[in-house]
Amino acid sequence: MRYIIGFISGILGALAGWFGLAMLVIALAGEDRDGGIAMGAFFQIGPLGGVIGFILGVLIFIKLGQKRVTTPDGKQRRRAAPLFAIVVVAVAGFLAYWGWYEFIRSPYLTNGYMTLTMQFKLPPDATAPANSDDVHINIYEGSGQTDVIFLPNWLRKEGDASIITATATLSMKTSSRVVSLEMPGVAPEQWILELPYDPDPTPASRWQMPNGNPAKPIALSYQLGTDH
Repeated sequence: MRYIIGFISGILGALAGWFGLAMLVIALAGEDRDGGIAMGAFFQIGPLGGVIGFILGVLIFIKLGQKRVTTPDGKQRRRAAPLFAIVVVAVAGFLAYWGWYEFIRSPYLTNGYMTLTMQFKLPPDATAPANSDDVHINIYEGSGQTDVIFLPNWLRKEGDASIITATATLSMKTSSRVVSLEMPGVAPEQWILELPYDPDPTPASRWQMPNGNPAKPIALSYQLGTDH
């Protein structure tokens, strides 16, 4: 047990040294527009802080985390100090839980914010909207709702059909993602996005008919990419 506590103490010191030195370099470097300084600080300079922190963590354990006890046969042995061991295990447990929650159980997508690009193909005889303000698109992520942005070239022609393009940012893990569309001259329509609970980037989907299959449906195609 004494060696385990000493090793955990070293690991905690390594984490503190790695992130501490990296953050110090970033703070001293000042403005970092392209992220190059941050990347260099964490992956080139940070490991040096990790090595130093590991050594310091072990030394702190040797100095403060042990106590001498007398065994029944009268011999002196070193044991991990109970209070020190409790603190080390508690901190390690908290960090392990935080990492588990953030990277596995976090409600946010593993890939971070992702851009959903949508294309709505109107029937050939449908009148295209004159302004994007006439088009109302809603994206529902579980119980939440996200904003929709129209691109500069939000409306284009493809043969006899008009195509409306819009984007939205997805961020939440959920098994329910729904798109709804309302515009003048067309009945409100709704689509269920065929995406997994925690999706990866996807290529453009096939044209998908709305729920309810109206007489003159608007078809939806969508693509999901990382938001950089």
